[in-house]
Amino acid sequence: MIQVNTVILKPVISEKTTDLGEKLNRYGFLVTLKSNKHQIKNAVEKMYDVRVIKVWTSVRAGRNKRSGAFVKKLSHTKRAYIQLAEGQKIEFFKGV
Repeated sequence: MIQVNTVILKPVISEKTTDLGEKLNRYGFLVTLKSNKHQIKNAVEKMYDVRVIKVWTSVRAGRNKRSGAFVKKLSHTKRAYIQLAEGQKIEFFKGV
């Protein structure tokens, strides 16, 4: 069994994901490339004590970043967007 902290790396906090969270009860997470939807669902349910209805994943290809004469390749990233059950929500910033 894979541990929770090896599947979910960090939550994605952006204007788009914040708007999705408020309107449609959806949240975004940065996850490891080898994790699948079942592992992501179990990890989020265990970590935040919520019920996940649906999971979407997307892999972003690494891009080339140029710095002067040098070019370096950034690594691939995988994002997971989850939808929670009606009436549940995740608080990333409690008391802020």
